[in-house]
Amino acid sequence: MRVLGVDPGLTRCGVGVVEGVAGRPLTMVGVGVVRTPADAELGLRLVAIEQGIEAWLDEHRPEFVAVERVFSQHNVSTVMGTAQASAVAMLCAARRGIPVALHTPSEVKAAVTGSGRADKAQVGAMVTRLLRLDAPPKPADAADALALAICHIWRAPAQNRLQQAVALHAAKATIPAKAPNASNAPKGRLA
Repeated sequence: MRVLGVDPGLTRCGVGVVEGVAGRPLTMVGVGVVRTPADAELGLRLVAIEQGIEAWLDEHRPEFVAVERVFSQHNVSTVMGTAQASAVAMLCAARRGIPVALHTPSEVKAAVTGSGRADKAQVGAMVTRLLRLDAPPKPADAADALALAICHIWRAPAQNRLQQAVALHAAKATIPAKAPNASNAPKGRLA
């Protein structure tokens, strides 16, 4: 499985591609950051992010895209920028028919470090260890993108089984029970 992880942001949008399957050593295929100037007009920044993500999709051909789920922060403008960059990443993937998974920051931290409250340094250290890198990817947004991809590779099999079970249960619930018809009804005596 090849996954593009996206740590959305307007100034720095982390991107990282990881390949492998759960239970086996993983391989980093690529890592980087799509940057936009903070003083540029918003529309132009979003176009730059789109172009950057499209280039990563062209070059690495991932089977899945894992994006950090936007969560509420105290700084509304930061949340808005993160949400806008996140939407661009999802749009780029959807346009190509690539499935998108959203993972919360605490879910990613727990998957990679074992603690949903891990700090950026701990995430970077574990990404370095798990991918057998010489040093943590810089900036932290790049390491976070790799962590998202790792999280998705490890959690996707369980999530797929869960989704299949839910779909099977839903399908069984919508199949109507066979009603008896006149030919199958018990025959009674007429008096």
